[in-house]
Amino acid sequence: MQARCVVIGGGPAGLMAAEVLVQAGVPVDLFDAMPSVGRKFLLAGKGGLNLTHTEPLANFVGRYGAHAAEVGSWLDAFGPQALRDWAQGLGIDTFVGSSGKVFPAEMKAAPLLRAWLHRLRVSGVRFHMRHRWNGLLEQVKQVEPVEQGDQGTGWTLAFDTPTGEQRVQAASVILALGGGSWARLGSDGAWQPWLVQHGVAVSPLKPHNCGFEVAWSAYLRERHAGAPLKNIRLKVTDRLGQRFDRLGEAVLTAHGLEGNLMYAASGLLRDEIEATGSAAITLDLLPARDEAELALALAKGRGARSMANHLREHAGLHGAKAALLHEGLDTPAWNLLSKDPARLAARIKALPLALLAPRPLDEAISSAGGVELGTALNEHLMLRALPGVFCAGEMLDWEAPTGGYLLTASLASGRVAAEGCLALG
Repeated sequence: MQARCVVIGGGPAGLMAAEVLVQAGVPVDLFDAMPSVGRKFLLAGKGGLNLTHTEPLANFVGRYGAHAAEVGSWLDAFGPQALRDWAQGLGIDTFVGSSGKVFPAEMKAAPLLRAWLHRLRVSGVRFHMRHRWNGLLEQVKQVEPVEQGDQGTGWTLAFDTPTGEQRVQAASVILALGGGSWARLGSDGAWQPWLVQHGVAVSPLKPHNCGFEVAWSAYLRERHAGAPLKNIRLKVTDRLGQRFDRLGEAVLTAHGLEGNLMYAASGLLRDEIEATGSAAITLDLLPARDEAELALALAKGRGARSMANHLREHAGLHGAKAALLHEGLDTPAWNLLSKDPARLAARIKALPLALLAPRPLDEAISSAGGVELGTALNEHLMLRALPGVFCAGEMLDWEAPTGGYLLTASLASGRVAAEGCLALG
């Protein structure tokens, strides 16, 4: 089989790259190891597909942290408004939620993906499912012409398929292989050593938008795992003086803490644990209450009421939040604390916890690390070590919070890679 361009990976970045190429008249073959494309995209949209965000572009770009400059250049080509216009072109209306997040009108990923795949197939993209790239990537001097007079160097790749190995030639290649999260959906990070052996600089994949482990007591694990922690404030200052202070929600799990508040701080927390062995955080369990006022309320005589009822009546604390106050304290220490309203109020307002490790990469919503921007890639996302081979999506070394930032940048990177491919001629 000969193909002008081969795209490997059927996630958002790969599909967007294929669309840009085929609309420019380039024959495209897209290969994916799974039986169907867009699996992680569909799973992410089960609770309501967050496409992008309407905050000012400068703020939007700032969400990409250390790689804001590089990702910002991708967004110049395909930013949040361009994404909404693109969805509209597929017949998918969008709306802006109260927080500024943008969603499809139907709040589902499947209709958008169906419309997109239909357009890609009609445009001429050829899909090859259950074709797992096995790492073979050999440069050849001549690629068999796709059109009369089409000559040049190119690449031979090999795929493991249900009927055996299949070799494919391509004038250019776009790799959109994903990171290392949710491996069951196709992104397993197997590509890392294959690119390293070609001299490509690759940073180790790490979890991002992930939960963290805490050494809970058996009581807390058994009685409160799965409990939501609503309206809390997470504070942390790392070894470099970087601060995170935000109101939000989390979930107490058998292993530790999950949820949007933990995801928002995950990069800082992960790096702090990697550098020092743990991350010291505090949780304000009652951010709407002043500490001095809370201490006065707790100082009221409790009479024959249990401490649990006293906390419920005068602090509004019960369930998992009340149970958290006991963590790390033995019975004598708790008895002393419960008799000191000022210290108890201080603990409610700044409950200290030690995060011991991020949860495993495969459980994370996304991953950090990957093909190094700048070092390994030029501004068109072409590998410096492998001219004619481009990379896009989550396999690149960037990270972003949830809220539409991941999807927007993945789609934008696919467009940049495809446009770089077109620029080769």
